Amino acid sequence: MQTIDGWHGGKIKAFVEGVGFEQLAQEQTHNVAGLPFIHSHVAIMPDVHAGYGATVGSVIPTKGAIIPAAVGVDIGCGMMAVRTSLTSHDLPETLGPLRSLIEGAVPHGGPGPTSGWGPHTYGIPNPIMRAWIDSGLEKRFKALCEKYPQLEKSNNVVHLGSLGGGNHFIEVCLDTEDRVWVMLHSGSRGVGNLIGNIFIAKAKELMLKRDCKRPLDKDLAWLVEGEPEFDDYVEAVAWGQDFAKINRDMMMLNVLRVMRTILPPFKTDKEAVNCHHNYVNKEHHFGEDVFVTRKGAVSAQEGQLGIIPGSMGAKSFIVRGKGNADSFCSCSHGAGRTMSRTKAKAMFTVEDQIAATAGVECRKDAGVIDEIPLAYKDIDAVMAAQADLVDIVATLKQIVCVKG
Repeated sequence: MQTIDGWHGGKIKAFVEGVGFEQLAQEQTHNVAGLPFIHSHVAIMPDVHAGYGATVGSVIPTKGAIIPAAVGVDIGCGMMAVRTSLTSHDLPETLGPLRSLIEGAVPHGGPGPTSGWGPHTYGIPNPIMRAWIDSGLEKRFKALCEKYPQLEKSNNVVHLGSLGGGNHFIEVCLDTEDRVWVMLHSGSRGVGNLIGNIFIAKAKELMLKRDCKRPLDKDLAWLVEGEPEFDDYVEAVAWGQDFAKINRDMMMLNVLRVMRTILPPFKTDKEAVNCHHNYVNKEHHFGEDVFVTRKGAVSAQEGQLGIIPGSMGAKSFIVRGKGNADSFCSCSHGAGRTMSRTKAKAMFTVEDQIAATAGVECRKDAGVIDEIPLAYKDIDAVMAAQADLVDIVATLKQIVCVKG
């Protein structure tokens, strides 16, 4: 771990030994660390790379304020993984039909009308509607819409149980004991995006009205505890995080359901891992109760299970937290990008993508070149850099990958 004095005051503790920490990400980190309401220090995870305002791969503890752009617009984005009783010997020799079944069971891609439930899926399935209502999501959403009517026009229940695009994925994996796992990555979809953008704009608007020092980056505008908008945001972001968790639950149910139609009977472990990596939570650190924003970071309390995926051609890890205080009990949320999506598309070809995903049943076309494994950090180096944060419980390698 490196302890760094912030350029604008404050402290930074970075777990980046052996991995890159790009100049723009460093500048963003120093800008955040110098804010007047940071508690103790900002922690940087080994998958760090530049984001909007705050770096992806950062843990930001705050007193009396929250930065909506640091939480981001993919509120509650995270991972879920389930181990099955299947082994590789139970899988078909050709995995293409299995990928097609999964793609048919879970709406994916976007934005657009086919990225959720609609006429092309014969409407919203009954289990999705039951989850929407019985979980309380519907009732709480109506309360949010009374304050922010623009939310009514969002893709909300029609996106519950859907994957999205970009770096979101569903994978069938094998661990080192030849057990089959199902792992997926998604968040709060269209409605979470709108919630994030509403409150990012609100924070910028309120910042101009306050008699206070402006942040060095306008995307670091914050909401202050005691303001009505602060309470509204806490309510909305909590709802978005719950939506994201249930979204992953519903996708997993549908994936397991279609797998059972073509595979031998199987069971799943009772302990499934379902964790956020873009969210804010009230926690106790260094003697005080604070808001902890994890922007591309996973909670790693002592004994807590988490998931750290690689890229669509690399290993992934189920981990157990060590409760490292300097990281605010956190770890990385993945490998971390080494270049932008635009640069990846310009640098690599479909042939590069085919070579980088050899042995994986997945899309190998121009539409996913921005997700090529070569655009990500070496996951082994990332794991080595956070040896003080987590222990590895299981190592997974994907054999099927569904992308939006």
